[in-house]
Amino acid sequence: MPLRRKKHSHRQDKKRPIEHNGLYPYLARFLEWGAVLEGVSKDTTKRRDSALRRFIEWCDQRGIHDPQEVTLPILERYQRHLYYYRKSDGEPLSTGSQHVMLTPIKAFFKWLTREKYIPSNPASEMQLPGKPKRLPKVILHQTEVEILLNQPDLGTPQGVRDRALLEVLYATGMRRMELCHLGLYDLDQRRCAMLIRAGKGNKDRMVPLGDRALAWVNKYLEEVHPLLITALHRDRLFLTDYGEPFTRAVLSGHVKKLMIQAGIDKHGSCHLLRHACATHMLENGADIRYIQALLGHEELNSTQIYTRVSIEKLKEIHAATHPAKLKTHTNEQGEETLALLATLEWEAEQEREGLES
Repeated sequence: MPLRRKKHSHRQDKKRPIEHNGLYPYLARFLEWGAVLEGVSKDTTKRRDSALRRFIEWCDQRGIHDPQEVTLPILERYQRHLYYYRKSDGEPLSTGSQHVMLTPIKAFFKWLTREKYIPSNPASEMQLPGKPKRLPKVILHQTEVEILLNQPDLGTPQGVRDRALLEVLYATGMRRMELCHLGLYDLDQRRCAMLIRAGKGNKDRMVPLGDRALAWVNKYLEEVHPLLITALHRDRLFLTDYGEPFTRAVLSGHVKKLMIQAGIDKHGSCHLLRHACATHMLENGADIRYIQALLGHEELNSTQIYTRVSIEKLKEIHAATHPAKLKTHTNEQGEETLALLATLEWEAEQEREGLES
């Protein structure tokens, strides 16, 4: 299969205007501390970097150049700035996006205080906007999922790959960034499971694949993966036509294209399959704890802490309730189910904004 030649842009990025600001040197130290000592993931580090650069640029425009010059009223001014900010399409930042942009600032000033760069923490009393608790507005029905799964042209190598990755997204409910990071050795053939390394919160978890998804992954590995691998990325599971790992944006765009080709006119892409996996298993009687373990949620709310679930038990529940291998159950779970679905909608909002960690 001939590989497409990727176009490279020769445009040079403009130098960031904040590097002369006195706050800037502390940013690099904070990010290093978080990565080395706090153990935060690369995605969280990138999110912190982006949010804090934006804040420092705002400070620089107002003549604020030192951490000790930042006070609670200044932080509250920045909060109002985010609240009234309008994107290029004229839409305001969502409450969730504001929350994501402000959380790193609280962590940054907590660290500055801990390291004694400043005498007190101006962000300690800064109130963050609450996470929205909206239920998902868009959900793929089981028939729509099956239409989407059958959309790829199986007469082509790309079609086999696309079917395999769609099956994995639906079977496991994993996040798009987690699929992008999957390696060849994360597949456990014996246990029919997949190891998700350093998922959200930098935590590993094992998730069941199910027989159907495993069969498609094996077909992809046998027939297509050898055609795509390059020396640089031979250990990555899913590769683009260029032989490179999928990025989050590329994966979302690719899944969206398949949805359009399948005649599914709904907002979203990868996260719709995560929603569908959870919703369809809940509808077929899966206990909320097992859905939580499958999705990698630490907790459903601040008062519900669940014990770890073994992969064997999770496989049993998955086989009994996932539509790919269905048995009949009823579902009578009220507030906990609503909390889970609200959390999924929160994640989808972050994915749409490109702010998921």
